[in-house]
Amino acid sequence: MKPAKLHYWVLGWFSMALCGWCTSNKFTQSDNHPHTWKKLYLVHHWPVTVCKMSANDCEHPPEYWTIHGLWPDKTEECNRTWHFNVTEIKDLLSDMRHSWPDVLHSSLNRTQFWKHEWEKHGTCAATLPVLNSQKKYFGKALELYHHIDLNSCLLKAGIKPSSSYYEMTAIKEALTRFYGVTPKIQCLPPEEGEKAQTIGQIEFCLTKELQLRNCTVQNGESKPMPADLKLGTEELSVCSDTLPTYYPSQVQDHK
Repeated sequence: MKPAKLHYWVLGWFSMALCGWCTSNKFTQSDNHPHTWKKLYLVHHWPVTVCKMSANDCEHPPEYWTIHGLWPDKTEECNRTWHFNVTEIKDLLSDMRHSWPDVLHSSLNRTQFWKHEWEKHGTCAATLPVLNSQKKYFGKALELYHHIDLNSCLLKAGIKPSSSYYEMTAIKEALTRFYGVTPKIQCLPPEEGEKAQTIGQIEFCLTKELQLRNCTVQNGESKPMPADLKLGTEELSVCSDTLPTYYPSQVQDHK
């Protein structure tokens, strides 16, 4: 093969290879390799605490733990062109409205919360075949939520919304005993003049095989993601083991 022909052949081959990489790389627009996450967080939040953090349309929050999201660690917004389409989850809408409601907005027709969760986290989780569509992503999150059944677990342990305080160590021990792993629990710190923190979020960590694992950072892993819930000046953080813990039943309590 003559040098000129060889030159054009190499360029042509390289161009085809590059285009093939571009079209097959469905999940990202980043220059970095997108699929470096190692675990998932199934995040539950306590709607009463969420409402306490916000002045939005949040007058009658559910008094049961609901889904905040299913988040891969490290990665976010892996494909900004893969837009949310509610028609793809139409079969899930009844369960979504109950188990994964937009706590901050009362309208049952509002889908902005789900759009945010899909575009920020779902497009990254979609690197797993079991989560590689909107219906699979939301459907699997709902399945995991019902399987973990956090609400029943806490009730069985005698931990329920109350005007009394709990010890955080007792909550942790109950969850670890029930699930065999240690979740991550986040709270609102005490307001000025108060002594108790307010429980707000519980995260269960999962392997890529969707098996429960301890929420601890192992060698080579990223640090845990932030709470992903900041409203105004209030923000959740990992709960203190030494502070009394408030598990509120109503928004107006302990203000």
